Amino acid sequence: MILTLIEHVDGRPERLSLEALTLAGTLAASTGEPLHTVSFGAGAREAATQLGGRGVAVAHVVEDDRLSEFAPVAWAATVSQLISSLGPSIVLAAGSDRGNEVMAHVGAKTDLPLAANCTEVVPGEPFRLTRQRWAGSLLEDATLDAATKLLTIAPHAVAAEAAVDGAAQPAIESFSPILTDDDLLVAVVRRLAPDRSGISLTDARVVVGGGRGVGSAEAFSELEELAAVLGAAVGVSRVVTSAGWRPHSQQIGQTGLRIAPDLYIACGISGAIQHIVGAKAAKRILAINTDRDAPIMSVADYAVIGDLHQVVPAITAEILRVTGR
Repeated sequence: MILTLIEHVDGRPERLSLEALTLAGTLAASTGEPLHTVSFGAGAREAATQLGGRGVAVAHVVEDDRLSEFAPVAWAATVSQLISSLGPSIVLAAGSDRGNEVMAHVGAKTDLPLAANCTEVVPGEPFRLTRQRWAGSLLEDATLDAATKLLTIAPHAVAAEAAVDGAAQPAIESFSPILTDDDLLVAVVRRLAPDRSGISLTDARVVVGGGRGVGSAEAFSELEELAAVLGAAVGVSRVVTSAGWRPHSQQIGQTGLRIAPDLYIACGISGAIQHIVGAKAAKRILAINTDRDAPIMSVADYAVIGDLHQVVPAITAEILRVTGR
């Protein structure tokens, strides 16, 4: 049996979890094993009902009031107890902040090896896998041999497959873990909601990014205008947030968000490896920069060598002309 941790927001499965579930489904089809999931807290049952058509046989829901908010050690204790009772051959989670943290605790509790941020997994004895190292700048080929293999899947390494219409819904089973006070020492106690206005960076099909070359907080108005006509989200490099020009919630990179749009327009961004890690899943990258030797050029599909303060407004004007707006 293969078990996948499903993160959700208000009962809606997270995209990264669905990516991990897609890989889990591929492994299940290859090995002939049934596919199970586990989800936590308020909305866990609703999230389970949305897994129909994804090959899930059983969805385990943990509705303990103490786990309504994220509690990494308690979640790990629960997964460890499921491993003991179900005996899965593989346990997967998304390579998200939560997924990696929970699975690290699971490995410590069960004394099982964990392979984090995998991009490819080939079942066998032992498993052969490829995983990201050094913030995604290197790929490592490795093997994993254990009675239960623990894996996390690198963000956007696998495309989440759409559910099959009319396919069977999973059976939903409640699971009540045995928890101690020590398991609950670390937990979310309060949330400060970020500004959710506009298009989400993680879901946007087009992202307009700005770096040091934009020059100032006020100059981002040119990028916002382009984003508005494209129906795009605005993202930034780390130096922009460090300067206080834009909020950290818009940062793309190793210490920010990882994006996977159809098109990423990088304006005035040199392309440090930490930023490239966050944008490498984009299908196409257009770089606008005065420096033809900037590192971003090595990963860009298209490049415009020029002043972004001339190029960006010109692109916006041309789009408005062509569309008649």
